[in-house]
Amino acid sequence: MSDYKPIIALTMGDGAGVGPEIIVQALSHQELYEHCRPFVIGDLKILERAETIWKTGCKFRTIESPKDAQFAFGTIDCIDLDLLPADLPFGQISAAAGDAAFRYVEKAIHLAMDKEIDAICTAPLNKESMQLGGHHYPGHTEILADLTGAEHYGTMFTSDDLNVILVTIHVGLRESIDLVTPESVYNTLVLARDAMKRKMKGKEPRIVVCGLNPHAGENGLFGDGEEETKIIPGIQRAQAEGMDITGPVPADTAFFRARNGRFDIVVAMNHDQGLGPVKVLGIDRSVNVTVGLPVIRTSVDHGTAFGHAGNGTAKADNMLVALREAWRMCGAE
Repeated sequence: MSDYKPIIALTMGDGAGVGPEIIVQALSHQELYEHCRPFVIGDLKILERAETIWKTGCKFRTIESPKDAQFAFGTIDCIDLDLLPADLPFGQISAAAGDAAFRYVEKAIHLAMDKEIDAICTAPLNKESMQLGGHHYPGHTEILADLTGAEHYGTMFTSDDLNVILVTIHVGLRESIDLVTPESVYNTLVLARDAMKRKMKGKEPRIVVCGLNPHAGENGLFGDGEEETKIIPGIQRAQAEGMDITGPVPADTAFFRARNGRFDIVVAMNHDQGLGPVKVLGIDRSVNVTVGLPVIRTSVDHGTAFGHAGNGTAKADNMLVALREAWRMCGAE
């Protein structure tokens, strides 16, 4: 591993949620500065408000670009976009906060594409607020893909216990079934292989693919033959390229076997099929990674937690794990 400390931009997320608080807490850990050079893209006044809640002792310093940052423990460098009022209500849907959350990510993407930073680590945004703010994306993943021009991309959730990638993401279940195709399955398998080979330092990953129906269709007994027509052709195409793939396997069996070490990553067909097991095993230990992008992006695996915002109960454990995954993806240790 290189001794290089990657520059990581933390986007503040929705200012009415817990994002500012978990960032301030996370950046009060000296260990971070031994592995990376973090700074924040957000609103300084909202970060300062978070500091009054948590009293970490951190100071703040505004910068125009990453090259101006000092990256010194005890002082949080911030590109202050100055988009929000100091008295932004906690825990409420807000078009202003939704627009600002988008702008922070947009700024980070431009810096990443210009090679001024090595990775992006995002605090949560609120999808309803962002839509009210005029940005009609289902979530972070789609913003990143659109603004970087990524054609084939996916969402992977990674932890010490389980790695999961999704074929379909932020769509309703009925639409999700239509979007499972031989092509989408194949593309997701390629993303899974590439992401895990990077994570496993070049080793070929063992991939297991979930069925769409109970018991993976039970040879046509359940469903309309989706396993045979939608999933298996994608698997066969990937296997012909030398990938180590098992499936389709009933989802309950797939996750059990992966957790016990038989497989390195699970390919799930839809959002809830994949995220249920991940979050049961520990929402504070898993990290959301967008794969297939020309930039590195990790994120906490939770939402804005409006009910915790401003009352001193938000925890930064998952943000610390997301930062660790970001610097590891950059090749730091």
